Amino acid sequence: MTMRLYDSKAQALRDFIPLVPDKVGIYVCGPTVQSSPHIGHLRSALVYDQLRRWLTYRGNDVTFIRNVTDIDDKILASADGVMEQWWALAYRYELEFTAGYQRLGILAPSYEPRATASIQNMLDLIGRLVDAGHAYPADDDTGDVYFDTRSWPAYGELTRQKLDNMEAAADADPRGKRDPRDFALWKGHKAGEPVSAAWPSPWGEGRPGWHIECSAMASRYLGAAFDIHGGGLDLRFPHHENELAQSTAAGDAFASYWMHNGLVHVNGQKMSKSLGNSVFAAELLEQARAIVVRYYLGAAHYRSTIDYHDGSLAEAEAALERIESFLDRADRRLADTRFAGSGVEIVPEEFAEAMDDDLAVPQALGVLHETVRAGNAALDAEDLHAAASARGQVLAMSEVLGINPLSPGWSVATDEPAMIALTALVERLLDDREIARQSRDYAAADRVRDELVAAGITIEDTPSGAHWSFD
Repeated sequence: MTMRLYDSKAQALRDFIPLVPDKVGIYVCGPTVQSSPHIGHLRSALVYDQLRRWLTYRGNDVTFIRNVTDIDDKILASADGVMEQWWALAYRYELEFTAGYQRLGILAPSYEPRATASIQNMLDLIGRLVDAGHAYPADDDTGDVYFDTRSWPAYGELTRQKLDNMEAAADADPRGKRDPRDFALWKGHKAGEPVSAAWPSPWGEGRPGWHIECSAMASRYLGAAFDIHGGGLDLRFPHHENELAQSTAAGDAFASYWMHNGLVHVNGQKMSKSLGNSVFAAELLEQARAIVVRYYLGAAHYRSTIDYHDGSLAEAEAALERIESFLDRADRRLADTRFAGSGVEIVPEEFAEAMDDDLAVPQALGVLHETVRAGNAALDAEDLHAAASARGQVLAMSEVLGINPLSPGWSVATDEPAMIALTALVERLLDDREIARQSRDYAAADRVRDELVAAGITIEDTPSGAHWSFD
């Protein structure tokens, strides 16, 4: 089956055909490092991690670029009035984003360029636009340079808007603009701004506009034409619309497919600073194991809006524990048999069909859980061949989705310290229970078992000893 992706520009599902067979170039808009990462940032990064993992599983060599916007009006505003340089603030928040990505098992990009390291590429692109008549310096000696939206008839094609119906671009002083919708490519240095936040240009000292940054970095690392451009739905306009316009006006083919992931709501409301309902990454990762958070954020279809509420992580925990319990049970039963490790780690066809259909992860998870159910039934029936086959498929599917509990990244030693302590306590109680049983003190043994069950822990007695798991 040919993979299909929803192209936001075409507003339709399209067969995905890479520009170069078996090679895929992806550019994803990374964070503007002005503040700590929140749940929406994690969800967006996870969506494209799932895409990358699936394309790689399908045999593609994926070059994945995710930028860091480390110079921007918002960063300068965040650093204004605090005892911290803007570049130090940006780097501090960048480390928080990196830590959040790592905790969720999001693969490191092939390269992660910072905007401040690509200034010359931006200047070159702006120069091409000026030479082509699609950009102009302001007449008021501010040093600003704007994209001339009326010079490019295709402007608005990504979001299917007409220029006259668009809101004015609020990214620079409008007095130097020919049209209120023209947007800034270069911003002249203003009095009171940090000297360190300015670079030389043919139009005077200044810094790049937000939109030109991504166009320059995408083409620098992926070329004038590449396969997929991704980002959050909130970036479609004006950011991605402006990227598309300035890149194509400069003569670059730019992205063949545009993908946008849905947003995150909190208790039915859009997450925003004004409502004070932001859920930050650090808070989220304190509430559950990181693998559970990943399961939750990645379980919905990437284009849907997800609503975070009390109980969301508990549902994800229960679903993940069904996978963990089966794998643990299968490994114990298959140990020391000819079926140990015999399950081929290949995803079932139904799973592949779902993932090829615009990353239909909910349907793919349905296949995963049905395979878990079938594997447990095979263990009940002592059909070890079928159980081993199910185990291999479960491992393959969960690995593609980044939720394989047996993956080294999710091991107890690298996950939660609380889990280490819990394991030690439960194992000690099970030892006490076994001693009581051997002494024929069945009342004491039953008391230990009842205490563990009351705490939500299931005990399974097997010929190789007692094993425990969460209910």
